[in-house]
Amino acid sequence: MMINLAVLGATGLVGQKMRKILRERNVPFDHIFFFASKNSAGKKLYFKDAWYNILELTKDNLKQCGITHALSALDSPLAKEFLPYLAELGAIIVDNSSAFRMDDDVPLVVPEINLDAVEGNLIASPNCSTIQSVVALKPIYDAFGIKRIIYTTYQAVAGSGINGVEDLVRGDYNIANTFYPHPIAHNLLPHIDDFLDDGYTKEEMKMVNETRKIFNDQEIAITATAVRVPVFESHMVSIVVETKEPFTMDQVLEAFQGAQGVIVEDDVAHNVYPMPLNTAGKDEVFVGRIRRDHSVANGLNFICVADNTRKGAALNTIQILEKFITK
Repeated sequence: MMINLAVLGATGLVGQKMRKILRERNVPFDHIFFFASKNSAGKKLYFKDAWYNILELTKDNLKQCGITHALSALDSPLAKEFLPYLAELGAIIVDNSSAFRMDDDVPLVVPEINLDAVEGNLIASPNCSTIQSVVALKPIYDAFGIKRIIYTTYQAVAGSGINGVEDLVRGDYNIANTFYPHPIAHNLLPHIDDFLDDGYTKEEMKMVNETRKIFNDQEIAITATAVRVPVFESHMVSIVVETKEPFTMDQVLEAFQGAQGVIVEDDVAHNVYPMPLNTAGKDEVFVGRIRRDHSVANGLNFICVADNTRKGAALNTIQILEKFITK
Protein backbone atom coordinates (compact mmCIF):
# COMPACT_ATOMS: atom_id res chain seq x y z
CA MET A 1 0.00 0.00 0.00
CA MET A 2 1.20 3.49 -0.83
CA ILE A 3 1.95 5.56 2.29
CA ASN A 4 1.53 9.30 1.80
CA LEU A 5 2.36 10.67 5.24
CA ALA A 6 1.45 14.17 6.41
CA VAL A 7 2.80 16.05 9.42
CA LEU A 8 0.27 18.73 10.34
CA GLY A 9 1.69 21.62 12.34
CA ALA A 10 5.18 20.63 11.25
CA THR A 11 6.96 23.82 12.37
CA GLY A 12 5.84 23.94 16.04
CA LEU A 13 7.71 22.37 18.94
CA VAL A 14 5.86 19.05 18.74
CA GLY A 15 5.92 19.06 14.94
CA GLN A 16 9.69 19.55 15.03
CA LYS A 17 10.02 16.65 17.46
CA MET A 18 7.82 14.48 15.21
CA ARG A 19 10.17 15.12 12.30
CA LYS A 20 13.19 14.24 14.44
CA ILE A 21 11.70 10.96 15.67
CA LEU A 22 10.43 9.95 12.22
CA ARG A 23 14.01 10.26 11.04
CA GLU A 24 15.52 8.46 14.05
CA ARG A 25 13.13 5.51 13.86
CA ASN A 26 13.28 5.40 10.07
CA VAL A 27 9.50 5.20 9.81
CA PRO A 28 8.69 4.03 6.26
CA PHE A 29 6.69 6.09 3.79
CA ASP A 30 6.50 6.64 0.05
CA HIS A 31 5.88 10.37 0.17
CA ILE A 32 5.86 12.85 3.03
CA PHE A 33 4.21 16.27 3.23
CA PHE A 34 4.67 19.01 5.80
CA PHE A 35 1.77 21.36 6.55
CA ALA A 36 1.79 24.54 8.59
CA SER A 37 0.08 27.91 8.76
CA LYS A 38 -0.04 30.46 5.96
CA ASN A 39 2.89 32.28 7.59
CA SER A 40 5.18 29.29 7.04
CA ALA A 41 3.79 28.16 3.69
CA GLY A 42 6.30 28.31 0.85
CA LYS A 43 9.33 28.09 3.13
CA LYS A 44 11.63 25.11 2.83
CA LEU A 45 12.25 22.42 5.41
CA TYR A 46 15.17 19.94 5.48
CA PHE A 47 14.30 16.33 6.24
CA LYS A 48 16.26 13.12 5.59
CA ASP A 49 18.74 14.57 3.11
CA ALA A 50 16.16 16.48 1.09
CA TRP A 51 14.42 19.84 1.04
CA TYR A 52 10.63 20.04 1.18
CA ASN A 53 8.26 22.91 0.58
CA ILE A 54 6.03 23.66 3.55
CA LEU A 55 2.41 23.53 2.42
CA GLU A 56 -0.37 25.72 3.73
CA LEU A 57 -2.89 23.75 5.75
CA THR A 58 -6.01 23.86 3.58
CA LYS A 59 -8.58 21.22 2.68
CA ASP A 60 -7.71 21.50 -0.99
CA ASN A 61 -4.01 20.88 -0.31
CA LEU A 62 -4.80 17.88 1.90
CA LYS A 63 -7.01 16.37 -0.79
CA GLN A 64 -4.58 17.01 -3.64
CA CYS A 65 -1.72 15.28 -1.80
CA GLY A 66 -3.69 12.05 -1.39
CA ILE A 67 -2.82 11.71 2.29
CA THR A 68 -3.13 8.15 3.64
CA HIS A 69 -1.64 8.67 7.12
CA ALA A 70 -1.24 11.81 9.23
CA LEU A 71 0.40 12.95 12.46
CA SER A 72 -1.34 16.01 13.86
CA ALA A 73 0.42 18.56 16.05
CA LEU A 74 -2.36 21.09 15.52
CA ASP A 75 -4.10 22.97 18.31
CA SER A 76 -7.64 21.87 19.14
CA PRO A 77 -9.58 24.41 17.02
CA LEU A 78 -7.58 23.54 13.89
CA ALA A 79 -7.81 19.84 14.65
CA LYS A 80 -11.60 20.09 14.84
CA GLU A 81 -11.64 21.97 11.54
CA PHE A 82 -9.38 19.74 9.46
CA LEU A 83 -9.12 16.24 10.94
CA PRO A 84 -12.73 15.09 10.38
CA TYR A 85 -12.38 16.16 6.74
CA LEU A 86 -9.12 14.25 6.40
CA ALA A 87 -10.75 11.19 8.00
CA GLU A 88 -13.60 11.42 5.48
CA LEU A 89 -10.98 11.18 2.74
CA GLY A 90 -9.91 7.85 4.24
CA ALA A 91 -6.70 8.89 5.95
CA ILE A 92 -5.59 7.35 9.25
CA ILE A 93 -4.87 10.17 11.70
CA VAL A 94 -3.13 10.24 15.08
CA ASP A 95 -3.96 13.50 16.83
CA ASN A 96 -1.93 15.06 19.63
CA SER A 97 -4.50 17.75 20.54
CA SER A 98 -7.26 17.53 23.14
CA ALA A 99 -9.98 17.97 20.50
CA PHE A 100 -11.23 14.36 20.36
CA ARG A 101 -9.72 12.66 23.41
CA MET A 102 -12.95 12.27 25.33
CA ASP A 103 -15.15 11.38 22.34
CA ASP A 104 -16.70 7.98 22.96
CA ASP A 105 -15.94 6.78 19.44
CA VAL A 106 -12.30 7.92 19.40
CA PRO A 107 -9.70 5.63 21.04
CA LEU A 108 -7.34 7.33 23.51
CA VAL A 109 -4.13 5.36 23.25
CA VAL A 110 -0.82 4.93 25.04
CA PRO A 111 1.00 2.08 23.25
CA GLU A 112 2.48 0.57 26.43
CA ILE A 113 -1.04 0.19 27.83
CA ASN A 114 -3.82 -0.13 25.27
CA LEU A 115 -2.46 -0.35 21.75
CA ASP A 116 -5.08 -3.01 21.05
CA ALA A 117 -7.74 -0.31 21.44
CA VAL A 118 -6.65 1.25 18.15
CA GLU A 119 -9.47 1.19 15.62
CA GLY A 120 -11.08 3.52 13.10
CA ASN A 121 -9.50 6.40 11.22
CA LEU A 122 -8.96 8.84 14.08
CA ILE A 123 -6.92 8.01 17.18
CA ALA A 124 -6.20 10.46 19.99
CA SER A 125 -2.96 10.74 21.92
CA PRO A 126 -3.38 11.84 25.56
CA ASN A 127 -2.13 14.87 27.43
CA CYS A 128 1.63 14.84 28.01
CA SER A 129 1.43 14.52 31.80
CA THR A 130 -1.20 11.81 31.51
CA ILE A 131 0.97 9.73 29.17
CA GLN A 132 3.98 9.53 31.45
CA SER A 133 1.82 9.01 34.52
CA VAL A 134 -0.21 6.09 33.16
CA VAL A 135 2.91 4.40 31.76
CA ALA A 136 4.33 4.49 35.29
CA LEU A 137 1.02 3.45 36.88
CA LYS A 138 0.35 0.50 34.55
CA PRO A 139 2.47 -2.06 36.45
CA ILE A 140 0.91 -0.98 39.75
CA TYR A 141 -2.60 -1.18 38.29
CA ASP A 142 -1.97 -4.65 36.88
CA ALA A 143 -0.35 -6.03 40.04
CA PHE A 144 -2.44 -4.53 42.83
CA GLY A 145 -5.36 -2.58 41.35
CA ILE A 146 -5.81 1.13 42.01
CA LYS A 147 -8.42 2.72 44.23
CA ARG A 148 -7.24 6.35 44.28
CA ILE A 149 -4.64 8.60 42.62
CA ILE A 150 -3.37 12.05 43.65
CA TYR A 151 -1.39 13.80 40.92
CA THR A 152 0.82 16.85 41.46
CA THR A 153 2.62 17.95 38.30
CA TYR A 154 5.70 20.08 37.80
CA GLN A 155 5.46 20.92 34.12
CA ALA A 156 8.15 22.43 31.90
CA VAL A 157 7.47 25.45 29.72
CA ALA A 158 7.83 23.38 26.55
CA GLY A 159 4.33 22.17 27.37
CA SER A 160 3.12 25.63 26.36
CA GLY A 161 4.94 25.49 23.04
CA ILE A 162 7.24 28.15 21.69
CA ASN A 163 5.44 30.94 23.58
CA GLY A 164 6.19 29.35 26.94
CA VAL A 165 9.83 28.76 26.09
CA GLU A 166 10.24 32.36 24.96
CA ASP A 167 8.68 33.66 28.19
CA LEU A 168 11.24 31.74 30.26
CA VAL A 169 14.08 33.11 28.15
CA ARG A 170 12.69 36.64 28.53
CA GLY A 171 12.55 36.24 32.28
CA ASP A 172 16.16 35.10 32.45
CA TYR A 173 17.08 38.43 30.83
CA ASN A 174 14.70 40.47 33.00
CA ILE A 175 12.40 41.12 30.04
CA ALA A 176 8.67 41.20 30.74
CA ASN A 177 6.70 38.05 29.92
CA THR A 178 4.13 38.19 27.13
CA PHE A 179 2.43 34.77 27.36
CA TYR A 180 2.00 33.64 30.96
CA PRO A 181 -0.11 35.79 33.34
CA HIS A 182 2.91 36.11 35.67
CA PRO A 183 6.68 35.75 35.24
CA ILE A 184 7.79 32.12 34.99
CA ALA A 185 11.54 32.67 35.51
CA HIS A 186 12.42 32.05 39.18
CA ASN A 187 8.75 31.39 39.84
CA LEU A 188 6.08 28.66 39.96
CA LEU A 189 2.61 29.08 38.49
CA PRO A 190 -0.16 26.83 39.92
CA HIS A 191 -2.10 27.53 36.74
CA ILE A 192 -2.03 25.48 33.53
CA ASP A 193 -4.84 26.02 31.00
CA ASP A 194 -8.12 27.74 31.86
CA PHE A 195 -9.81 27.62 35.25
CA LEU A 196 -13.18 25.89 35.52
CA ASP A 197 -16.09 26.89 37.74
CA ASP A 198 -15.07 24.47 40.50
CA GLY A 199 -11.54 25.89 40.75
CA TYR A 200 -9.77 23.10 38.87
CA THR A 201 -8.05 23.81 35.57
CA LYS A 202 -8.73 22.08 32.27
CA GLU A 203 -5.24 20.56 32.48
CA GLU A 204 -6.01 18.98 35.83
CA MET A 205 -9.30 17.54 34.64
CA LYS A 206 -7.63 16.19 31.49
CA MET A 207 -5.44 14.03 33.73
CA VAL A 208 -8.44 12.84 35.73
CA ASN A 209 -10.67 11.97 32.79
CA GLU A 210 -7.98 10.64 30.46
CA THR A 211 -6.53 8.29 33.09
CA ARG A 212 -9.93 6.70 33.62
CA LYS A 213 -10.52 6.33 29.89
CA ILE A 214 -7.10 4.80 29.17
CA PHE A 215 -7.47 2.22 31.96
CA ASN A 216 -11.15 1.75 31.05
CA ASP A 217 -11.94 2.17 34.74
CA GLN A 218 -14.37 4.88 35.81
CA GLU A 219 -14.20 3.81 39.46
CA ILE A 220 -10.71 5.19 40.16
CA ALA A 221 -10.89 8.24 42.45
CA ILE A 222 -8.50 10.85 41.04
CA THR A 223 -7.55 14.43 41.88
CA ALA A 224 -4.83 16.61 40.36
CA THR A 225 -2.93 19.87 40.80
CA ALA A 226 -0.87 21.14 37.86
CA VAL A 227 2.03 23.56 38.31
CA ARG A 228 4.18 25.26 35.67
CA VAL A 229 7.88 25.40 36.62
CA PRO A 230 10.86 27.32 35.18
CA VAL A 231 12.34 24.31 33.38
CA PHE A 232 12.64 24.15 29.60
CA GLU A 233 11.79 20.50 28.98
CA SER A 234 10.61 17.32 30.77
CA HIS A 235 7.72 17.13 33.22
CA MET A 236 7.84 15.67 36.71
CA VAL A 237 4.71 14.19 38.29
CA SER A 238 4.41 13.29 41.96
CA ILE A 239 1.96 10.40 42.26
CA VAL A 240 0.24 9.17 45.40
CA VAL A 241 -1.57 5.86 44.91
CA GLU A 242 -3.91 3.88 47.11
CA THR A 243 -4.03 0.34 45.80
CA LYS A 244 -6.84 -2.17 46.16
CA GLU A 245 -4.55 -4.99 47.25
CA PRO A 246 -1.69 -4.94 49.79
CA PHE A 247 1.87 -5.01 48.55
CA THR A 248 5.46 -5.25 49.69
CA MET A 249 8.02 -2.73 48.49
CA ASP A 250 9.98 -5.54 46.86
CA GLN A 251 6.88 -6.41 44.82
CA VAL A 252 6.47 -2.76 43.79
CA LEU A 253 10.09 -2.50 42.69
CA GLU A 254 9.81 -5.75 40.74
CA ALA A 255 6.68 -4.47 39.00
CA PHE A 256 8.36 -1.22 37.96
CA GLN A 257 11.53 -2.97 36.77
CA GLY A 258 9.54 -5.33 34.54
CA ALA A 259 7.34 -2.62 33.01
CA GLN A 260 7.52 -1.68 29.34
CA GLY A 261 8.87 1.83 28.77
CA VAL A 262 9.85 2.40 32.42
CA ILE A 263 13.34 2.94 33.85
CA VAL A 264 13.83 2.88 37.63
CA GLU A 265 16.22 5.44 39.10
CA ASP A 266 15.85 4.98 42.83
CA ASP A 267 18.97 5.01 44.99
CA VAL A 268 18.49 7.85 47.44
CA ALA A 269 21.60 6.87 49.42
CA HIS A 270 23.60 8.03 46.40
CA ASN A 271 21.24 10.88 45.37
CA VAL A 272 19.91 8.93 42.40
CA TYR A 273 16.41 9.92 41.29
CA PRO A 274 14.82 11.12 38.04
CA MET A 275 15.30 14.75 37.02
CA PRO A 276 14.33 16.77 33.94
CA LEU A 277 17.95 17.39 32.93
CA ASN A 278 18.63 13.66 32.71
CA THR A 279 15.42 12.66 30.91
CA ALA A 280 15.24 15.24 28.12
CA GLY A 281 15.67 13.51 24.78
CA LYS A 282 14.87 10.05 26.17
CA ASP A 283 12.02 7.76 25.10
CA GLU A 284 11.31 6.19 28.47
CA VAL A 285 9.45 7.24 31.61
CA PHE A 286 11.78 7.41 34.61
CA VAL A 287 10.49 6.43 38.06
CA GLY A 288 12.06 7.11 41.46
CA ARG A 289 11.57 8.25 45.08
CA ILE A 290 9.54 5.06 45.50
CA ARG A 291 8.26 4.73 49.07
CA ARG A 292 5.31 3.56 51.10
CA ASP A 293 2.69 6.13 52.07
CA HIS A 294 2.24 5.50 55.79
CA SER A 295 -0.82 7.77 56.03
CA VAL A 296 -3.19 5.25 54.44
CA ALA A 297 -3.51 1.50 54.04
CA ASN A 298 -1.98 0.26 50.77
CA GLY A 299 -0.48 3.68 50.04
CA LEU A 300 2.42 4.29 47.65
CA ASN A 301 4.35 7.45 46.70
CA PHE A 302 6.68 7.91 43.74
CA ILE A 303 7.66 10.40 41.06
CA CYS A 304 7.88 9.96 37.32
CA VAL A 305 9.77 12.18 34.88
CA ALA A 306 9.69 12.17 31.08
CA ASP A 307 10.44 14.35 28.08
CA ASN A 308 7.04 15.98 27.56
CA THR A 309 7.39 16.86 23.88
CA ARG A 310 8.97 13.51 23.06
CA LYS A 311 7.28 10.64 24.93
CA GLY A 312 4.56 13.00 26.11
CA ALA A 313 3.61 13.98 22.57
CA ALA A 314 5.53 13.19 19.38
CA LEU A 315 6.83 9.70 20.19
CA ASN A 316 3.48 8.48 21.50
CA THR A 317 1.77 9.46 18.23
CA ILE A 318 4.50 7.83 16.13
CA GLN A 319 4.34 4.60 18.12
CA ILE A 320 0.62 4.46 17.31
CA LEU A 321 1.28 5.25 13.64
CA GLU A 322 3.83 2.43 13.46
CA LYS A 323 1.11 -0.07 14.39
CA PHE A 324 -0.86 0.88 11.27
CA ILE A 325 2.18 0.88 9.02
CA THR A 326 3.30 -2.52 10.34
CA LYS A 327 -0.17 -3.94 9.72
